[in-house]
Amino acid sequence: MNQNTRGSSETQIMAEIERVTGIIVDSAEDKLREMPKQPVKSVIVAMIGQLQHILFPGVFESANVNKHGLRGSLEIQSLSYKNRISVMLEEIYSDLCVQISLALRYDLRYKDIGQNEIEEEAAKITHQFISKIPEIKEKLDTDIEAAYNGDPAAYSKAEIIVSYPGIYAGMVHRIAHELYLLSVPLIPRIMSEYAHNVTGIDIHPGAVIGKYFFMDHGTGIVIGETTVIGNNVKLYQGVTLGALSTKGGQSIKGVKRHPTIHDNVTVYSGASILGGDTIIGEGVVIGGNAFVVRSIPEKTRVSVKNPELQYKNNNISTHIELDQKEFWYYEI
Repeated sequence: MNQNTRGSSETQIMAEIERVTGIIVDSAEDKLREMPKQPVKSVIVAMIGQLQHILFPGVFESANVNKHGLRGSLEIQSLSYKNRISVMLEEIYSDLCVQISLALRYDLRYKDIGQNEIEEEAAKITHQFISKIPEIKEKLDTDIEAAYNGDPAAYSKAEIIVSYPGIYAGMVHRIAHELYLLSVPLIPRIMSEYAHNVTGIDIHPGAVIGKYFFMDHGTGIVIGETTVIGNNVKLYQGVTLGALSTKGGQSIKGVKRHPTIHDNVTVYSGASILGGDTIIGEGVVIGGNAFVVRSIPEKTRVSVKNPELQYKNNNISTHIELDQKEFWYYEI
């Protein structure tokens, strides 16, 4: 390619870039002008990290966080740690106030309200959220207890807190759920989708989840917005608590679309439980790969009927039909 040809090509490319830029800007300019500033995802993610330190005291502390505390008396260490928690809570309060004030602009109820009133409402909501942190911690402590008691592979509670994706996703959910209950737009979903991206566990912040909740392995679990889960419930990987259909779109917004799971229920891997009218009674055990779209009475065992295994050896096929009387749960 000679110099003239290369120069002509570069001119054409620059002209095309300018043309495409003009189309994008012209089509978006009015929308950008009308659209309020959004909450900042990086700030929200940083707050999750701070809350993790607060909710699991001492577990995520760095050895060099406070030299004086490490070298001093127990009283000094305690005071120093208390001060660190206090500072983090102050930072969370300040940052969350700002982010909520940005998010409230996406709520039509605040469309015509002035900035001062928005900031006052954001401060009020943030205050209410801060007051809920001890309750969040109490529920998380029960989740850790359930994980430790329910997993023979767990060596310690510290291992569970630091490494189990189900505990992390559960922590983020319990934080996001409190903000959801306070009618905060955007921020709860930003939190839940961040946890989804990190862990592979997708829990809508609207889902109501009781104490002693354990997601074993966790990957691929999906829990929909209007799901209600009782106490002492255990889910394995790949479980879906979903809607039968969402084809109604916005017209079914707010309608109970997802199942209710009562206390002491275990759902094994790959099972799907669908529908807002579907109620799973207390003490039910649902086997792997089951597809449930109707209510199940308490103390019932649900399994996939008559799985058939096929073996091939030297092009000779053998089919083995498993005993109908046995229950198959596909435990991991």
